[in-house]
Amino acid sequence: MLDMLNQKLLMQLSEGLPICSRPYLQIAENLKISEAEVIARLKQLNTNGIIKRFGVIVKHSTLGYRANAMCVWRIPENQIDDIAAHLLKFSFVTLCYQRPALPDWNYNLYCMIHGKDRNTVLNQLSELKKMCGLQAFEHEILFSRKCFKQRGAIYQK
Repeated sequence: MLDMLNQKLLMQLSEGLPICSRPYLQIAENLKISEAEVIARLKQLNTNGIIKRFGVIVKHSTLGYRANAMCVWRIPENQIDDIAAHLLKFSFVTLCYQRPALPDWNYNLYCMIHGKDRNTVLNQLSELKKMCGLQAFEHEILFSRKCFKQRGAIYQK
């Protein structure tokens, strides 16, 4: 069970980290505890599986990335790990993950490419296909049409 202080800490995290040089210190000051205690509690929440992951949400369009595409691939199961590891070596691939194929959707490997324009993304996709030997695999490229609000997990009492 979460104590009251951990509940307050999770509520603060739900709003995102403060944008400053020492965000944990600012949270600590809000909670009237030390920065070291905030960090120790976060580590414990992670160890206990309360916090499953901790990451940054990048607002790509604010940074000038207007052509965002999810590339989906149909890859034999025994090759997915190797191909995914190869895809992740490219700086323009921002994430890569596996999902089970569905009856009407045969794709099982997904990777995201963010680019400043559509031609850049298409060129990067060509590079991926060539460098990773993906020419023979069925795939689609799905460009984003609208950016929805991005946010982290919301923890409630």
